Amino acid sequence: MAEEWLLEKHSQPFDDSSPTETITYRPVDHASRPLRFCVLYPHLKDAYWLSVNYGMVEEAHRLGVGFELFEAGGYPNQSRQAEQIESCGEGGFDAMIIGTVSYDGLTPLIRKVAKNIPVIAVVNDIHPDGITAKASVSWRNMAADAGRFLAERHPKGSPPVKVAWFPGPENAGWVSFVEDGFQEAIRDSSAEIVVTRYGDTGREEQVLLIEEVLDEFEDIDYFVGNGPMAEAAVSITRAHGLTDRIGVISTYMTHGVFRGIWRGRILAAPNDFPVLQGRLAIEQAVRAVEGQLDIPHAGPMVVVMTPKTIGRYGVSNSLTPASFIPYFEVSGK
Repeated sequence: MAEEWLLEKHSQPFDDSSPTETITYRPVDHASRPLRFCVLYPHLKDAYWLSVNYGMVEEAHRLGVGFELFEAGGYPNQSRQAEQIESCGEGGFDAMIIGTVSYDGLTPLIRKVAKNIPVIAVVNDIHPDGITAKASVSWRNMAADAGRFLAERHPKGSPPVKVAWFPGPENAGWVSFVEDGFQEAIRDSSAEIVVTRYGDTGREEQVLLIEEVLDEFEDIDYFVGNGPMAEAAVSITRAHGLTDRIGVISTYMTHGVFRGIWRGRILAAPNDFPVLQGRLAIEQAVRAVEGQLDIPHAGPMVVVMTPKTIGRYGVSNSLTPASFIPYFEVSGK
């Protein structure tokens, strides 16, 4: 028997701004036949999508289904993901699961595929046309959680603090929601964004952006933004002797962010449990194919982890084991 999951269900499916209610969700016990899914990711350059992959692998094994995985290589590669969507539609798969590189830039292709097989969205927000189900949390709310943490440290009227903001790739669909959520949350605080740097969520790119900011600004108080940035900021601030002067906050959880919080090097990060999102997407795909889909849009309950609270939560639905390597194919049994 499958374990039960504590999820947030949206009152208006595919609308991340709609109210949610907490539900106890019991996944199906097993697929009725060995289904085969096509899975698309933006990339596998950071531990976040590796964790999603781990969740998918675990759930595929449990349910007796298979998948083939294709990754676009980064958020700028919309044309590559477009080609992969077309291949999925022609590949004889039972369903397509997509972590999109664009909110609506691929919608016409997705609608085309959806005429023949269910399309499940995972993690990244996406235009609802053609989508059958969605396993995700609100990225606006995630970033707002990070912003509220900062605002509580520096309420309006307290001495001002300067923030370097690293939201992620400028044209990625989820980044606009991250920006809206964070900026709204700090509006009535003493925190001010003095510099914004966009870039793909690979560690190398984020290192360059951090170093650029340090070269241009001498009085930054916080680095806030995507997970790979926060990971890189820990080592860079240490190398520059700035660990005690510049605080680091991530807008989501990765292995490196988890370690940084555990060691007190990162102040906080919302945890949206990417392993569980991966598991849910596979389970939703089975339900969609077999006509059992009754909750089309749900995601894990988000919690903000800090050095004081991180010990309360396990890592089984958050992070992959250290030995895990990505699976690009799982055979259904």
